[in-house]
Order: sequence, then C-alpha cells, then structure tokens
Amino acid sequence: MKAIDSFIHERLNQRQSTGTSRQLSMNDALIDFSSNDYLGFARSAELKICFESALKKYPDYKLGSTGSRLLAGNDWFTENLEKQIAAFHLAESALIFNSGYDANLGLLSSLPQRGDTIITDELVHASIIDGARLSHAHRYTFKHNDLNSLEQKLKRAQGTTMSDRSQTTVKNFAHGSFMADRKTNYTREKIYIAVESIYSMDGDEAPLKEICNLAEQYHAALLVDEAHATGVFGTQGRGLVEKEGLTNRVFARTITFGKALGTHGAAILGSNVLRSYLINFARSFIYSTAASFCSHLATEAAYQFLIQHDHQLAINQRIHYFKEAIYATSRLIESRSPIQILLIPGNREAKNAEQGLKHAGFDVRAVLSPTVKAGSERLRICLHNHNSFEEIKNLASTINQYL
Repeated sequence: MKAIDSFIHERLNQRQSTGTSRQLSMNDALIDFSSNDYLGFARSAELKICFESALKKYPDYKLGSTGSRLLAGNDWFTENLEKQIAAFHLAESALIFNSGYDANLGLLSSLPQRGDTIITDELVHASIIDGARLSHAHRYTFKHNDLNSLEQKLKRAQGTTMSDRSQTTVKNFAHGSFMADRKTNYTREKIYIAVESIYSMDGDEAPLKEICNLAEQYHAALLVDEAHATGVFGTQGRGLVEKEGLTNRVFARTITFGKALGTHGAAILGSNVLRSYLINFARSFIYSTAASFCSHLATEAAYQFLIQHDHQLAINQRIHYFKEAIYATSRLIESRSPIQILLIPGNREAKNAEQGLKHAGFDVRAVLSPTVKAGSERLRICLHNHNSFEEIKNLASTINQYL
C-alpha cells in the first residue's frame, strides 16, 4: 500500500509542479463562456416547460431504468426515440449510448478487429483513441486535416493488411489449411478512418468531402464524430455531414445530446445491420445500465425544440460579433463554430489569462499542454445563445486589454 500511495503522490506532485493539475470547480457566479451548451437548451425555461408538460403524460414513469437495455432497461419509448433520431438525421437506424465517450468506445473497440487498420486524425477525442486501443487493430494517425498525410497512411494501411495476409497465408499453409483460410483473410481485413466533424479543442472543421473521396478510393469506412456539430450545423441542426450532403457516404456517425441539445447521452447513426452488431458486441452498451426515462424524455423534448425554432441564426450572429470585436485576430484559429480558440503559448501564460478573465467575471478555460501540443496552449472560448451581445462585447474588450 505504501508503494501505491507513493506512486499516487509522485504523479500528483508532477502535475502540480508543471501547473497542469486538474481540480473540480464551480463557477456559477461567472458569465458562462466555457460550457458546451451552445444553443442554451440546458438552461432554457421554455424547453424546461415543454419537458415538464410532457412528463405529466407519463405519471407511472420509473426514476431509473433498472438494468441494461438487454435485461430490464429497454422500453418502447427508448426504441421509438431511436427511430425519431434516425429519421431526423437521415439515417437508417440509431442506437443510444449513455455518453459520447461510451458511444465511441463501443464503436471503435468492437467494429475493427485484429488485423484491421484504424486511421485517425491526430486531434480526435480521447474516446476514439481509447476505443481504437481496445480493438487490437493496427493504428495510424495523420496530421490534422492534412489530406496528403491521410493518403500516405491509407497506402501504408493497404501494405500492412497485405503483409498480414501473406503472413497468415504462410502460417495456414504450414498447418495444412491454406485454401480453407485464404478467402476469409482477404475479406476480413478492413480499413477505418475516424475523424471529428468539428474539433473540440480547435473549433475547426474536417474536410469531410475530400476525406470521403479518399475513403472510397481506398475502400475504407469513414466514422465521423458529430458531437460539436449536432444542433449547430446542417438543416435544423442535423450536423456537418448532412450539411455537406454526405449522409449516404459516411459509414457511422456519433451524435451527442449533452452539448447543443442540453441533455445527456449519445447515439450511433448507421445501418440496421450496424445497430444489431453493436447490440451484440459493443461492451459499453451491453454492460451499462440504461439511462433513465426522464433523460430520454428530455432528449425527445430537445429535438422537438430544435425543430420548432431557428437557433442557428442566433448563434451565428454571436460568433460573427465576437470575431469582429477581437483585435488580435491572428491569435484566433479559423472557426465557424461556437468554439473560438485564442492561442496564448505557455501553460503559465494561458493559465494567467484564464485567471484574469475570471477576476473580470468571465468563465473561460485555458487548455494546457500536454492536452494540446506545447507552444499551442490556448483559451477555449465557447459562445452561446444565452450570452447577450453586451456580455460578448465586454469579454472581447477584456481580452483586448489583456493582449
């Protein structure tokens, strides 16, 4: 036990000495420029009334689901919600997970197999990285949004799978099973590309059309995390994949409810066959207690609210207003999303900027290395429909004074 305690203290001391120690905090008194509640749904009084009104229709609802979906946690409401979500996003099917992390973990850990290859953008979310690690597939990363780098990795992946096939063929031949296994090996090994449509730490967009073209050229399946695009991009908030007209060219999409929709949970969009596969093989789905009825009802209400009003106009106006008000535009990463990144190199410098904004009444968070590369530390500023133009103006003025 002493050795374990020493290890824990040593690791924590390392974080504290480099200024990267994480702590839980509550900043309710500050003006929110850090949450992912882009459309203001989580605090919307109107949406809350809609939810409470809907809840009255189900007086016998349970507080908890009482089990996993495969045991006691499934019901007609959840399955109907999945059908609504799939129809809204122009997908054949949807499968709800308890979080975006669970969704990506389940998809990436169960679909690619040993001998397959996963190629990810270097800036993808940790859930994609962790899922890929659990898959035992070959893993490559390509430079952020760099199509040439992606194509190089696709070519390498083709060589890797061919090499694996040759090795397996020799092994099987030596065991007298060459002909029996040869066909299986040629059809089994596959290539997957995993990207985000909007990157959470940069706010920029993936070149989805060009990535789709490469995926099709090299017979790879494209997986797109739409967590930060859902509700903000596309027709009525269907996401960037729909906005770019790629719904029939992307193999699977991850959407989340806990950001622009203001509730909790996520879903994988894809084919009916993919849904059945995940129900059978995605461990984060199989072995998790399902979310509660109230959580699913809130998500249904959020989708209805999304459809009934034009929320994108308001958020786009705020994005434009903020970018016009900032003097140091060279420090801003190009972004059309509510995520606006202001580069302030150095952990200490970025942390000091965060503290200065907090003293001025603004909840803005610094993103430090090693979460981002050393020298690319930044302030991550999230804009919302609940932010008034006056609040945005004051934030920009404070930043201008600091820089």
